[in-house]
Amino acid sequence: MNKRVYLTGVGPVSGLGLGIESNWQALCAGTSAVAPVRAFDASAIGSPYAAEVVSGGDGFKVRNFVPKSYRKATKVMARDIELAVAAADLAARDAGLTTHGTDPDRTPSYPADRTGCHIGAGLIACDLDELTAALNTSQKPAVNAAESPGGFDIHHWGREGMQQLTPLWLLKYLPNMLACHVTIIHDTRGPSNTITCGEASGGLSVGESLRVIQRGQADLCFCGGAESKINPMAFLRQVMTGRLIGPSPEGGAAHDPAAAVRPFDENAAGGALGEGGGIVTLEAAEAFDARNADRPAYAEVLGFGASQTVHRATRNQTPDSEGRGLVSAARAALREAQLEPDAVDVVVPFGLGHPDWDRPEAAALRTLLGDRLGRVPVLSPKASVGNLGAGSGGYDLCLAARILREQALPPRINRDTPLPGLDAPDPDRLEIVLVLATGLGGQNTAMVLKRIADIA
Repeated sequence: MNKRVYLTGVGPVSGLGLGIESNWQALCAGTSAVAPVRAFDASAIGSPYAAEVVSGGDGFKVRNFVPKSYRKATKVMARDIELAVAAADLAARDAGLTTHGTDPDRTPSYPADRTGCHIGAGLIACDLDELTAALNTSQKPAVNAAESPGGFDIHHWGREGMQQLTPLWLLKYLPNMLACHVTIIHDTRGPSNTITCGEASGGLSVGESLRVIQRGQADLCFCGGAESKINPMAFLRQVMTGRLIGPSPEGGAAHDPAAAVRPFDENAAGGALGEGGGIVTLEAAEAFDARNADRPAYAEVLGFGASQTVHRATRNQTPDSEGRGLVSAARAALREAQLEPDAVDVVVPFGLGHPDWDRPEAAALRTLLGDRLGRVPVLSPKASVGNLGAGSGGYDLCLAARILREQALPPRINRDTPLPGLDAPDPDRLEIVLVLATGLGGQNTAMVLKRIADIA
């Protein structure tokens, strides 16, 4: 597997905006999209903040990211699907690719059977209004006219209630539908897969695309992830993990939402959910060179590593205190890249903003980088966009790619009292970026990118 692979296009979607330009400018300005939840009343749910993608008006509309001939299909797209479809369109256009989705009247940049798609997804929560409208028809009948109808009747639900749902209802909520719609829109008929491993999903999907191209099974792959947990069911599950920040410090005033998420800070108290993610395009280097793109690639993907955390004390719900699983994944990625840890110039970490995750990750970086940790910047995009779940790895990869192109770093906001060694100044040159992710449940990923300008 010696094929070289380039990262050629990025499509981030977050509360900061749609596409790399709006996200990059907002990150560089130190902006945070974390704010009180708008999608529903979260006042009694235990965590009032999230970083939402603005919809309607001049905001996000999935119809703007699909061909006119495909707009009817948007009716069976859950929020997660919409975000992935938009991110894939943005990535394809950023890479200068011609696909069936970007321009159906032109010859595509690659044959359909040489194009793959691997997307990380979450377990999509159904639309409560849609589901409860049908559930409401399945109450136990009143015994007599003086009584009100009883509780839920599962037998009635099976016989008649389910018939109140649209026949295509399930197609809105299957995790593989993110990749399904992207493959149809862009006519990708090569290897395709969906990965659902929490926050590690996006990184794992990029790793799979990398291997597919290295094996010669495709020339181009869409990969990354997208997710939205900004709905009552999914939001409550995340509150119950204990990873989200509460409404206020103990006995104190309410948080400033924009400053609430504090990755790698001594006063970190929890993360916030975001929605969105990032899709990127990977291309075989020789194929990219042959298509004579009108813009340069961002970076070469030099290495990928994955591992599983083993922390029996919490049944892998948190990393072990030394972050050994992350160290293992990072070393595997650097080994494939044929680089020593000393080569790393900047790290884009998981950086949740909760001490039970941040401190083990800081320990892992200290093990990996040693005394250099104080000279290697460690960014914290979740302070600005929240935890994007399955979309986190894809978003972070978009950010890493832009860092290499711009040779600049966004500020590390909300880190007034950094953990030891997590206060490095910006270096003069940025050649190698290490991108890390760790999912709830213990899966870890690591990706090594190299600046394209130095590729012979």
